[in-house]
Parts: sequence; C-alpha cells; structure tokens
Amino acid sequence: MAVIVRLKAPGGVEQLELADADLPPPGRGEVRLRQTAIGVNFIDIYQRMGLYSLPPAGIPGVEAVGIVAALGAEVAGLDVGDRVAYAGAPVGAYASERNLPAWRCVKLPDAIPDEAVAAALVKGITADMLLTRVFPVGRGTAVLVHSAAGGLGQLLTRWAGSLGATVIGTVGSSAKVEIARAAGAHHVIVGRDADFAAAVADFTAGRGVDVAYDGVGGTVLQKTLGCVRPFGVVASIGQSAGPIPLLDVNDLGPRRSLMLARPSVMGYMNDAGAYRRSAERVLAAMTEGVLRLTGRAYELRDVALAQADLETGRTTGALYLKP
Repeated sequence: MAVIVRLKAPGGVEQLELADADLPPPGRGEVRLRQTAIGVNFIDIYQRMGLYSLPPAGIPGVEAVGIVAALGAEVAGLDVGDRVAYAGAPVGAYASERNLPAWRCVKLPDAIPDEAVAAALVKGITADMLLTRVFPVGRGTAVLVHSAAGGLGQLLTRWAGSLGATVIGTVGSSAKVEIARAAGAHHVIVGRDADFAAAVADFTAGRGVDVAYDGVGGTVLQKTLGCVRPFGVVASIGQSAGPIPLLDVNDLGPRRSLMLARPSVMGYMNDAGAYRRSAERVLAAMTEGVLRLTGRAYELRDVALAQADLETGRTTGALYLKP
C-alpha cells in the first residue's frame, strides 16, 4: 500500500490530500520504486493551480530518489536494490512508492546523498538546458539571474560562474544578499522594485548582459528586457510572482533586437537522449562540488506547508519531501 498526495481540484494548498493507494505490479518496461526523497518545484505548484493540468485526483511531482523494489518485463540495466533518481514525465512523484518507466531511472553515485539529488536534479537539468541549449554560456559571458538565492537561482549562479561567466543576481530582500554572494554572484541587486536596467548598466559599463533568466514573471519580465544587450537572449522560465502581462513584439525589436525564449524543461526532458546526458552532467557537477544546494526537509504529510513556503518565498535553496 502506497501513501500518495492527490489533488482534489485545481486551487490552493488545501486541495492537496493524503491517501492510500494500491499499486499494480510494474508493467512492461517499468520499475517499482520505493521513494526516499521527493523534490518540490514550482512546476508542482503550477500543476496544483491548474496552469499545467493534471487528471482528476492526479498526483503532482516530477522528481524523486529511491530504491528499485521490483522490475517489470523487458527491463535491462537495472536490478532490485539499485539506488536511482528520475525527473520528468509521467508526473506523480508525491508518493511513497510508484511505478515508472525504467528509462527514466538514473543510477546514483554513492558520494551524493538522496536528499541532495532530490533537491537539485530538476533544477540542475533546467540550469544545464539554460546554460547550454538556450544560450551557450562561457568565459566572458555576462548573465542576469533573478531570484539568485532560490534553488534554481543558486545552481545557475554557481554553474555559470564555474564556466567563467560574470553573474549579476537579484534577490527579493537584503536578508538574501549573502546567500546569492555565497553562490558566486559577482553583483547583487536587491528588491523587486529596483531599477534593474540602471544597475546592470552600471555593472557592465553600459553594455548590458548577454543573457537573462527570469523565473519571477509578473511585471519583472518587461523590466528585464532593458537589461540585455542587442541580440542578447531573455529566457522566461516561470512566473512565481504571477502571470506575465501580454508582451508586444515591438518591445523585443527591432530597436532592441532581442531574442525571447520560453523553454520548457519538461519538454527538454521528454527527449530521452538529452535527458540522460543532462542528468549525467548534473550528477558529475554535483560529485565535483560545482553544484551545491542546501535542501529543507518536510514530511510527506506536510506537503501543503512545503508548497506554501515555496510559493510565498519563505525559503531559500531547495525543498524536498520525506515519505
């Protein structure tokens, strides 16, 4: 009998409820996973709110770590007892046990704790996608990272810095400045109402950054456009502060000559080859100490509190659930 978190209906955290569920044996090409740590991401909140739809009584969640408990037919390369992680579809990670496609499972090195992987795999793959596929970041690149004290923000900042980039981070309050600096931000802008463009111009001698990553949404995206050099890239990767107002294409060019990306990490991870290569790069970076992220633990029964804390910005770093 598995313990699951299901969504009664789209809405607030009160729509999340704990329940018991009988699992069928794993099917062809599937494994049964006994989960030890479950990542909590903004994607999960978007699922709960209905921005990304779930089926009736669906189970949110897109990443976890666990032990292989049973194998379905035609599964190769995995054994019962293997310690693995996964990220991506099919959703349903908020559970003590689950069945999932075997190809999603990535074996873990002994050096990385379960909690560290659960806190960082989806965010790490997102960072890898942004730093390689969306815009190739390297030595001399100037980047702007919004919410640099958050889970994804810290990983982006650390990884971009390790590649030789100059990182400008923004944070919502002065209490988060040192967190962003500890992650490697060279400059930090404080406050959602700050004049980002003016500050970035000061830090870059008027040039602007090459690429900006905005997971805040709301009115921040419009302000971010003024921070990027001509022919640079703005990557809109979320809306933690609310829906993004309609954007006029003339805000991008021709005067500014900007490129706007709206990449989906879920879409990226649906490509099996890209997913496995990216996951391997993330795990290698974690093993080498390039990527480090502190996680905050919640019991599975406290999932509503975990999502509320993430949604309201009461946390820094990453969150994970313990079944």
